[in-house]
Amino acid sequence: MQEIHGYYLEDLEVGMSDSFAKTITDADVCLFAGISGDTNPVHINDDYAKTTMFGKRIVHGMFSAALISTVAGTKLPGPGAIYVDQSVKFKAPVFIGDTAKATVTVLEIDSRRRRVKCSTEVHVGDKLVATGAATFMVDKRGA
Repeated sequence: MQEIHGYYLEDLEVGMSDSFAKTITDADVCLFAGISGDTNPVHINDDYAKTTMFGKRIVHGMFSAALISTVAGTKLPGPGAIYVDQSVKFKAPVFIGDTAKATVTVLEIDSRRRRVKCSTEVHVGDKLVATGAATFMVDKRGA
């Protein structure tokens, strides 16, 4: 992989995988709420969140999806890859202070269409908190 351009289609193989981990802070959640406009009190209001089934504030589910995007855009397939689609199922909450680790793994490569299908997972420790699949358009070498 080059720094300015990620993997080319010819460089990818089924089974390749990469990850990104982040410990999520209160500031991250507040900034994400401001950027996204999602000010649901379960994310930003301690008093309200205490009354929910979670008992405390939870991180936006789409924050986990953003960590998947970090892997895709910076590591695998990397810079130059274009998101085509993403499915995601949220399995468990992420809390402020948790370290969430997003992993992207190559499942299929369609050379003719320049598409790469990947599994996507986010874990907090051993717990799977989000799972899904994504498709990326990836350049061929010399294209």
